[in-house]
Amino acid sequence: MENFGLFLLALCPILWLFFALIALKMQAHTASIGAFIVSLIVAFFVFHMTPSDAFLASLEGIAMALWPIVLVIIAAVFTYNLTVYSKSMNVIKRMLTGVSDDMRILVLLIGWCFGGFLEGMAGFGTAIAIPASMLAGLGLNPITSILVCLLANGTPTPFGSIGIPNVTLANLVGLDNPTLAFAYALQCSLFMFISPFLMVAVTGKSVKSLKGMIPTTLIAALSYVIPVLLVSKYVGAELPVIVASVCSLTATFAYAYFTSKKHVTPSKFKVNIEEKEEVKITVFSALKAWSPFILIFILLLATSKLVPFISEPLSAIKTTVKFYEEYTFTWINTPGVLIFISAIIGGLIQGLHIKDFRIVLVDTVKQMSKTIITMIFVLCCAKVMGYSGMISAIALFFVSTLSNFYPLVAPLIGCIGTFVTGSGTSSAVLFGNVQLQAAQAIQADPYWIVAANSLGVGAGKMISPQSIAIGCAAVSISGKDGEILSKIFKYALVFLIFMALIVYFGQGFYQMIK
Repeated sequence: MENFGLFLLALCPILWLFFALIALKMQAHTASIGAFIVSLIVAFFVFHMTPSDAFLASLEGIAMALWPIVLVIIAAVFTYNLTVYSKSMNVIKRMLTGVSDDMRILVLLIGWCFGGFLEGMAGFGTAIAIPASMLAGLGLNPITSILVCLLANGTPTPFGSIGIPNVTLANLVGLDNPTLAFAYALQCSLFMFISPFLMVAVTGKSVKSLKGMIPTTLIAALSYVIPVLLVSKYVGAELPVIVASVCSLTATFAYAYFTSKKHVTPSKFKVNIEEKEEVKITVFSALKAWSPFILIFILLLATSKLVPFISEPLSAIKTTVKFYEEYTFTWINTPGVLIFISAIIGGLIQGLHIKDFRIVLVDTVKQMSKTIITMIFVLCCAKVMGYSGMISAIALFFVSTLSNFYPLVAPLIGCIGTFVTGSGTSSAVLFGNVQLQAAQAIQADPYWIVAANSLGVGAGKMISPQSIAIGCAAVSISGKDGEILSKIFKYALVFLIFMALIVYFGQGFYQMIK
């Protein structure tokens, strides 16, 4: 009974966020301040955290929020805003609509394929910020732009940022990287397959939107899922999403291009480019327009773990600071810095001057101001919950009460960790050992149960206040966080139900094929 009481009290900050965003319709930055206050009250009076420890935990949360999360989000939106300011986005729009003028196909190319690539290379919100802003710029409803990107971003997250969440999880619990990555890929393959179909349906607000789109969507899905399964099994967690997104982009682009003459776009999905945006496209103008994004690809790839002779010296340029625990600031080899460098070089290629960068950066920071507040207080709340023992109390309640039925809630625990922190890596750090100990206690396969934490990350990423705030800032809407949460929550809930069933009933199948 005491464990149940602690469990309920530990849930209070999470319950407040849902209540504030959906019932009270608060803006995310206000709701996140409330969640932080609730976490402090519970930490002080129930979990006996000292004010000094809470202060240090909060400082660590601020540090993590600003570097790298806020940095990379501002960098991503800054890059997009620069391409709009330089009018290069007109060229990009014209090129994209040259492949297809069907918004559903563009949602797959930009939200699913390009978004998956950004998640695999950079993570930290780039896969929501850049694709959502591009889709909104093409004329898709801003809220719909966010929803399709949230759907696309969930499943790749554990393989994001060159596989950091899954690699961290494997190292933390002492399991083999490729074996754990393959277990997750198996669990998640169904959701990776259906996500493109859901994105098309959401684009048109109806399942009827899939009419005429089944072949294209099927190609986008299969050309993504198959590489994820193969690469995770034989290579590990670092490359599945990068390889899969490139394969999916190539296959979907090629199919859309070669069938464009036969494809009839319904008027409601037709992308219209205004006459004033008519531009002549040459190879030079195309490279010039895409230069920031090309440079992002080159720099992120060149400084990744795939190129150790570059990444290791750059990663060594860092400073470690002691807050509640030690936190390391990596000053150069971090996605935000690399994206900023790409944006500036790309902007110079596009003919912009120093004053232009200043104008766009100031406007971007103003645009992102409420998102910055949200990030800071959500991370402060997460750190207080983690270090006070609140998150452990939530997980241990499930472990102690469910016994052999524990696999049903293993994804939920991963989901809670990501909902609170906005990070698949943080969820792994918080709950990795809890999942391993639970697997050992019920004599289940440790790879299968630990992988379920990553599986739940996908659902948590969709509904995380951080993810929603990033989307709202990217498309320049405010006060819609609760509306978006209520719309995406039903998808996350259905995902969680099927995730639970897959983890519970899929153990025997995994034993046969692993």
